[in-house]
Amino acid sequence: MDFTLDETQQAVADLAATVLRAEPDHGRATNVLAGAAGYDETLWKAMAQAGLLSLAVPTEHGGDGLGAVEVAAVLTEVGRQVQPLPALATLALAVLPLTALGASEHLTAVADGAVLTAALRPMVWSQGAVTGRASGVPYAAQAHRILVPVADGIALLAPDADGVSLTRTTTSTGAPEYTVQCTDTPAELVPGDASVLSRFAVAGAIAVADGVLAGALDLTASHVRDRIQFGRPLATFQAVAQEVGDVYVTARTIHLASTAVNWELANARDADVDIEIAAYWLAAELPAALQMCHHLHGGLGVDITYPLHRYYSHAKDLARMVGGAGYRLDRVGAACR
Repeated sequence: MDFTLDETQQAVADLAATVLRAEPDHGRATNVLAGAAGYDETLWKAMAQAGLLSLAVPTEHGGDGLGAVEVAAVLTEVGRQVQPLPALATLALAVLPLTALGASEHLTAVADGAVLTAALRPMVWSQGAVTGRASGVPYAAQAHRILVPVADGIALLAPDADGVSLTRTTTSTGAPEYTVQCTDTPAELVPGDASVLSRFAVAGAIAVADGVLAGALDLTASHVRDRIQFGRPLATFQAVAQEVGDVYVTARTIHLASTAVNWELANARDADVDIEIAAYWLAAELPAALQMCHHLHGGLGVDITYPLHRYYSHAKDLARMVGGAGYRLDRVGAACR
């Protein structure tokens, strides 16, 4: 298998990097998100205008008809810049699953910057309504629609629909996240296999994790190269070099996991086992690698006004999103039986 990005995929990655780096830093040194929306609305609009939000939307609905690999390239760059954006929620939790189920007519508003999201915990579908409770739903209050897995497919509901209750919950980054309670909430059903939702959610999370760790590693390598201790750069000490090497190995493994699962999904391959392994690696190794980056920075690393704090906060939220290391290890074991 050749995972090298083709000309189109590389152009997408380059465009995402250009757009995300061109906007001024809107107070991103800390985890405080400016604006009532809870994300950088100016930057989100810039991504929409650049066509980065509609890459995977079919051409008949105003998109480019691309797939998971191109979306992963965008998410990786969002992670690298640790931007406060609903990119993972909109692209991986909504655009890709709806496209896979042939329901891309629901995505026309995405090109203009509409936010979408999904609950990953199933709810009960009965007579055109959903009932149930799901926690950890990102940007639920800000979303145009929330996707909910049900027995017959995926239900689409509005966050302000009758019977919906949203309770804001805490995140490490400060990004909006909610517990969604539905009681006989009217919704529209998209028939199909709802498991596509969890597949694309994990694949998207590992893509963001790829960028988060790559960005943290770059920051750490620069620090130990420039920091002078006992008259020598920190990078020249053997123990420091070994620890940076360990982080590099983790970063390369997460990059490979992201590339593999998104390529498999884009090419309609069976990605289930690789997704379970990728999710475990994210949950177990990403936070540990960020802890090592903190260690290599010394006291500077725990200063919330220093950029490393943003990377670590994102890593913790991503690990929690996929369920934690113990849960994911159990799933890997079950998949290997």
